[in-house]
Amino acid sequence: MTDPIAYKVLRAGELARLEADGRFEGAPIDIADGYIHMSTAAQLAGTIDKHFAGQDGLTIAAVDLAALGDAVRWEPSRGGQLFPHLYTALPLSAVLAYGALERDGGGMIRLPVAG
Repeated sequence: MTDPIAYKVLRAGELARLEADGRFEGAPIDIADGYIHMSTAAQLAGTIDKHFAGQDGLTIAAVDLAALGDAVRWEPSRGGQLFPHLYTALPLSAVLAYGALERDGGGMIRLPVAG
């Protein structure tokens, strides 16, 4: 795949762990599956709508896939699409930016931008 950035949706406690520990071991579903689930920009809305609907306090982290090297695998998931899966803890050093989940007036997700 060529997408250099993937996105991880984090709940408030998960973001706090990432900031405090400098790494994120994964949400319960990540730990159960053996990898950290991430999405491309094009897949992000579907992921949020399916797995995080109605939840408040969500953060989106933009992740530099190149910094993670071979720990990222592109594997088929929802509808056969290839999703980036991280087979190690997510280090804070690979997070380019993060911010609260926000949508614009048209419902489009505002992606965090490194600044």
